Amino acid sequence: MTTTDQRPLGSPFSAASTAEDVMAGLELHGTTAVVTGGYSGLGLETTRSLTAAGARVIVPSRRPDVARAALADVRSCEVIPMDLADLGSVRTAAARIRESLHRLDLLMAVAGVMATPEHRVGPGWESQFALNHLGHFTLACELYPLLAASGGARVVVNSSAGHALTDIRWHDPHFRTGYDKWLAYGQSKTANSLLAVRLDDLGREDGVRAFALHPGKIITGLQRQMTLQEQIDRGWVDERGHVIGTDFKTPSQGAATGLWAATSRLLDGRGGLYLENCDAASVSAPCQAMDDEGVRAYAFDPESAARLWDLSLAATGATPLA
Repeated sequence: MTTTDQRPLGSPFSAASTAEDVMAGLELHGTTAVVTGGYSGLGLETTRSLTAAGARVIVPSRRPDVARAALADVRSCEVIPMDLADLGSVRTAAARIRESLHRLDLLMAVAGVMATPEHRVGPGWESQFALNHLGHFTLACELYPLLAASGGARVVVNSSAGHALTDIRWHDPHFRTGYDKWLAYGQSKTANSLLAVRLDDLGREDGVRAFALHPGKIITGLQRQMTLQEQIDRGWVDERGHVIGTDFKTPSQGAATGLWAATSRLLDGRGGLYLENCDAASVSAPCQAMDDEGVRAYAFDPESAARLWDLSLAATGATPLA
C-alpha cells in the first residue's frame, strides 16, 4: 500500500452513522465470526449486530461467566474461555475454534486495555503491548487456516487515534527503561494498525484482507483503569462521571466503523487500510495529539509492518502463515 491508497473512498456513511445504519438490510446467514471482547462495550454492539443479521459469532472471553450473562439473550453466539495476555490460553482457544469450524469469515479484534498501570505478563512483556497486540497477533496466526478456507475472509483490528502518540519503540518496546502508560497504549495501537497492514499483505492471495480502524471517542469500560479525576482533566466527563462535549460517540456509533469494515462492498478488493468514521482515513501530519483524526504514515508503513511481524513471530512462537 502507498500513501495515495490511504484516502477516503466516498462512503455513504459518516461519524454519526450507527451500527443499525451500517447493517440495515444485510443478510449474514452462513457467516461465521470471532469477536474478541464481544460481550461488552463496542464488542457487545458488534456481536449483537452480527447475530441479528444471521451470523454465528464466537466470543473468546477472559471472564466467560460474565460474557455468558451479558450475551444471555443473544442467539447464535458461543462463549469460550481465552485470556489474550496468556498465549497458552490463546492457543487453546484457537484449537477449540479450529475443531468446531471448517472456515472463518470474520475475525474482529475488538478487545483491549488502555493506559493501565505498569504490569508485566509472560516473559516480562509490557502488558498493553502483550494484550492489545501480541495476543491478537497469535490468535490471527493460529486461526489463519480457517480464514484462508473462507476464500474471502476479513480481519478487522481496533486501533485508535492513540496511535498518534508514538511509533513502535524499536529500542525498548517493553518499556524496560521507564514506563509511560500513555506511550505504552499508543505503541500498542500503532502495532494494531501495522498488524492489519502485514496480515493483508501476506493473506491477500488466500482472499484474506485486513483493516485497522479508529472507532472514535466513546466512554466504555476501556477507561476503567483511569481515575475519575484523570477523565475530568482530559475533558471527557464532569464531576459526576457524565460524558461532556459533543465529539463523543454512542457505543452503536463506535461499533459502526468496525461493522462497515467487516461488511462493506466498497472495500472489496482492498485491504491494509486504516479506517475511521465508516470510511478510509486521510493521512495526517506527525503530531502527538491523541484526539486528532487521520492516520500517521508510520502506522501503515509496510517495512515497519514486516519488521513488527517478524519481531512478534520471534517473541510468541506463533505459527507462521502457510
